[in-house]
Amino acid sequence: MRATLGKWGDGFLSFLQSAAPGERFVTWPDAEPADALVVLPDDWNEVAEALTPEVRWVHVLAAGVDKFPLDQAGDRIVTCSRGASAPAIAEFVLATMLAFEKQLPDVWASEPPEHWNLAGLGGLRGKTLGLVGVGAIGTEVARRALAFDMGVMAHRRTDAPLPLPEMRRTSSLPELLSQSDHVVVAAPATPQTHHLLDADAFAAVNPGVHLVNIARGALVDQDALRSALDDGRVARASLDVVDPEPLPAGHWLYAHPKVRLSPHISWSSPGTIERTVELFADNLRRWREGRPLHGVVDVAAGY
Repeated sequence: MRATLGKWGDGFLSFLQSAAPGERFVTWPDAEPADALVVLPDDWNEVAEALTPEVRWVHVLAAGVDKFPLDQAGDRIVTCSRGASAPAIAEFVLATMLAFEKQLPDVWASEPPEHWNLAGLGGLRGKTLGLVGVGAIGTEVARRALAFDMGVMAHRRTDAPLPLPEMRRTSSLPELLSQSDHVVVAAPATPQTHHLLDADAFAAVNPGVHLVNIARGALVDQDALRSALDDGRVARASLDVVDPEPLPAGHWLYAHPKVRLSPHISWSSPGTIERTVELFADNLRRWREGRPLHGVVDVAAGY
């Protein structure tokens, strides 16, 4: 088994060896041939070099493969650790939604307030969540939103059945945007979803909507978002992902009063890394036994 682990090499190599005892891992650039390759989304140029002819299967230790050199995959099987971080990200999404409705942290008092026992806080009960994308993350967000008595609408690319019976499918993205109080972007980044939320999309939103993006920054046209924030169509944007990443110093997103920005950390939670590696280890066992693999990437679709 060959591994390209970039700057995370030493730590992840120990994770891999613990998850797959008895398996021998060699790190690229090792001259030893291997039929399988496990990679971190770190240095894609290195990954491209490691796709030597003998490699038949590649596993990405992440859910997103938008920067993976899929054009060089050929007939290789590509899999990813899809779903490993979904519970953590879903909790993060609910936290941003509650923070918006409950006006956190603005309501914390550090001195006597103008009014005691009086506020105009919102709530999630009875509100509508619009999901753009219904993969593992979208499904986990929906479960938690339903527990808060929210209505859940979903827009997805395919006609595949929705994962939960309480969810309602919308016929178009504008329909979803026009009826949602909270819009959560959870779709994969592909050429087809680039700037999916553009000026036309923001023109269709329910005024005062809260936008949450935990997918990829490229799905949102940030110039169009800025206009929608400035004119009040979007009341707040909670962004864990932006374009580019890392975001350069002085970028307007850091200072905008209606933006809550986090540095792509919604995945962080106890056990996330272990689950990521265990999904790979399970696939490794399946690979050795000739069984179907989980998290197979549709190379043509890009996710």
